[in-house]
Amino acid sequence: MTAQTAPTHWILTLSCPDGPGIVHAVAGLLAEHGGNITESQQFGDPYSGRFFMRVQFEAAASREDLTSAVTELAARFDMTWNLDAAGRPMRTLVLVSKAAHCLVDLLYRERSQHLPVDVVGVVGNHRDLEDIARFYGKPFHHVPVTKDTKPESEAALRRLIAETDAELVVLARYMQILSDEMCRDHAGRIINIHHSFLPSFKGAGPYRQAHDRGVKIIGATSHYVTGDLDEGPIIEQDVERVDHSHTVDDLVRIGEDTERRTLARAVRWHAEHRVLLDGHRTVVFR
Repeated sequence: MTAQTAPTHWILTLSCPDGPGIVHAVAGLLAEHGGNITESQQFGDPYSGRFFMRVQFEAAASREDLTSAVTELAARFDMTWNLDAAGRPMRTLVLVSKAAHCLVDLLYRERSQHLPVDVVGVVGNHRDLEDIARFYGKPFHHVPVTKDTKPESEAALRRLIAETDAELVVLARYMQILSDEMCRDHAGRIINIHHSFLPSFKGAGPYRQAHDRGVKIIGATSHYVTGDLDEGPIIEQDVERVDHSHTVDDLVRIGEDTERRTLARAVRWHAEHRVLLDGHRTVVFR
């Protein structure tokens, strides 16, 4: 008597031109391989004409068998797809400058709140946050960036991504602009966070500028990085109301808290394969 393989929890995500029979075909394929669907979400975009789906299922079938079957199905529907084990921590490289709030939050959530990432290193263009990385047991890589050394610095960053086998790069208040080539080569794999004052309050001191203008809402935006600065496909946004009684320091504190939770949600959803690209937009299956 042969022992049966214990079921593995899988996540299948896919997108393709919309049309009839897609859900039926996917469900049928999983049933043929002993799959038990535990979560399923789908969306047909009437503007792009594309269909998006995320299915979580249990199956004892091997990755090779599932991959072969989905590959055959994908050819039939012209699908872009991904299959991964549910809950597998995604290998993540975090880039920082001097602000600590987003880095600390991500490392804390990884350790204590089961954020499904494996932070394989922290890269800083300054050394200010090296002690924080070391405290959490993460390798810290100092890659300084100047106007004259930017190509060399980016080459070093590329080497680190390759050496650590990083699947995701998170710009946790990393105050450097990546080249268009870097953005293209890692499209859909670099997540950024910034305050929502852009483009109104640019440059240094955005919170003081916002205070001087009497803003009533503070927010944050987390998005995929593209060659268009701070204009990539948005994953998550959040806001907090403020009023005339808040000082500049209050606004900074509220803004940093908003940035932390917005980035953490974006990273979690990406690592759980809940975010699918739809041109300049995203489909997020929460």
